[in-house]
Amino acid sequence: MFFRRKGKLKKEFDEKLVHLIKETKDDWNNAKVIEGLLDDYDLDVIARRQIAESIHFYLFKEARIRKILIK
Repeated sequence: MFFRRKGKLKKEFDEKLVHLIKETKDDWNNAKVIEGLLDDYDLDVIARRQIAESIHFYLFKEARIRKILIK
């Protein structure tokens, strides 16, 4: 009776994690495109791409630990 909520909460937060992974993948791809379009070497753009990449891979690692299937 008291433990039914656990499955519901896990499912809800797993869905949020999948949504965040998809958003960060889009951000990472946008950062890669912007970096590719630049003619000069801009450290700020490179740093933003690396930050987006590291956030995406951190969330992906967390999903793998939680054993979430991303469709």
